[in-house]
Parts: sequence; structure tokens; C-alpha cells
Amino acid sequence: MAGTGSVGDAAQGLARPLGRLRLGVNIDHVATIRNARGGGHPDPLRAARMAEAAGADGITAHLREDRRHITDSDIAALMEALELPLNLEMAATDEMQAIALRHRPHAVCIVPEKREERTTEGGLEVAADENRLAHFIAPLREAGCRVSIFIAADRRQIEAAARIGAPVIELHTGAYCDAHAEGRLAERDTELARLREMASFAHSLGLEVHAGHGLTFDTVAPVAAFPEVMELNIGHFLVGEAIFSGLDSAIRRMREAMDRARREAFGEGVA
Repeated sequence: MAGTGSVGDAAQGLARPLGRLRLGVNIDHVATIRNARGGGHPDPLRAARMAEAAGADGITAHLREDRRHITDSDIAALMEALELPLNLEMAATDEMQAIALRHRPHAVCIVPEKREERTTEGGLEVAADENRLAHFIAPLREAGCRVSIFIAADRRQIEAAARIGAPVIELHTGAYCDAHAEGRLAERDTELARLREMASFAHSLGLEVHAGHGLTFDTVAPVAAFPEVMELNIGHFLVGEAIFSGLDSAIRRMREAMDRARREAFGEGVA
């Protein structure tokens, strides 16, 4: 999988922001396990501190409208005690905007949200809601939050994200990961090629490119090798893998897989 496509050829094109590929660890499902039983164990803040020690560059937490995993008190605790940057995932609602403006996390990622979904499904529909979203993100940017928009690898959505003034996009990698897991290899390669093309397109518009959703040890390398991608956000897989190997081991292994993919694509000076 790591050699899929001519990723290395991209190094010959535009000046790319290679550097260290950042890893954001999503701790939502530590809270899911806690909430299944009630009480305070396992503690998402403790998981965040372990992630930092294991090589994470940031912590992601999704405060959903239904509070099914991360809660308001979790966000307050993370903001008070966390040394790593916090990336607050949230829907584009007045309630969530007010919470973000009160806490002023390092980053805010705007995601679609439906009550009946198991997890975030697909990317945000930006092109059909440009005016509202432009007004929604403006005060967040003014408050100093890095605003990103979680979208599908679709040219129309990327162009719309650029028009509304979002400095960052996060490409939804779920279709690629699902195709790989289900053995649909031709579809997997098509989805990966689409992600590669749209990462390059977004970069050409001046957007910072992130990616995430469903990434595993088996699927992370090709995405990590995209020269335009600056950050990967990974959570559910790491929390699940922690059951078998421990959270520290899972994060360290993912960190190494990302760094190795970067080095193999662009040389020893890149991590």
C-alpha cells in the first residue's frame, strides 16, 4: 500500500510544506467507554496526557450536541490542564460557537452532525451553505482559533471552503479506509487517487491540508506520504487498538508509521 501511486513525484512540483507530519489523537471514545458505565473512568484527560508522552502533537475532542461521549466538563478540564493544542470538533450551531468562543481552543474543526449517526458520516456540505458558514467561522477566527472544515475530497467543496475564508480543510478519508477494509481494492485505489489529487488542489488554493477518519496501521502510510498533508487526526482505531497493546504502544506505532512513510517518500531529512 505504501507505494500506491507516484506520490514521490509530487516533490518535484510546487514548494510543499513537508516538515513533521503532525498527529492529532482523538480521545472521544475514551469518553464513550466511560459513559457506558458512568463515573469517571477511563478519564479522557489522562488519555490526552498519555498521548502527549507517546508522540502526539495535539488532542482532538468532538463535543456533540447529544453529548454521547465528550462532555462540557471534559472540554473545560482539557483546556485547563492540557499542554498540547486542543482541536475542538463541533457542529456549526449557535450553542457550539458560544462554547468555542468561551474556551478559545487552539483549533476548531467544523463537522456535519446527525443525531442518528454512529459517527461523523461524510464531509460538511459547504458549497450549499456558504453564506451562513462564512458568518459562522468569522468570530472564531477573530478569537484566534485555527478554523478547519471537515469535507469530502471534492473540488466543489474545497473551492467553497476557500471562498468562505477557512484557512484549513480536513479531508475525509473514510471511503478510502472502508474500501481497503472490505477488500475492494480497485475502489480503494480510486479513492486514494482522489484524495491525493484534492490534497494537491487544496494546497494550490493556499489551504492547509489535514486528513482523517478511519485511518489504521494498514491505511495510514499512503496518506501520510502526501506532501501537502500537514496533520492527521486519528482516534477510534487507536482507542480500539489500546485494548490489545495499550494506548502508549498504539500511538507510538502510528507515529512511527507516519514518520516512516514521510521518510520513504521524501528522504531521511523529513519526519
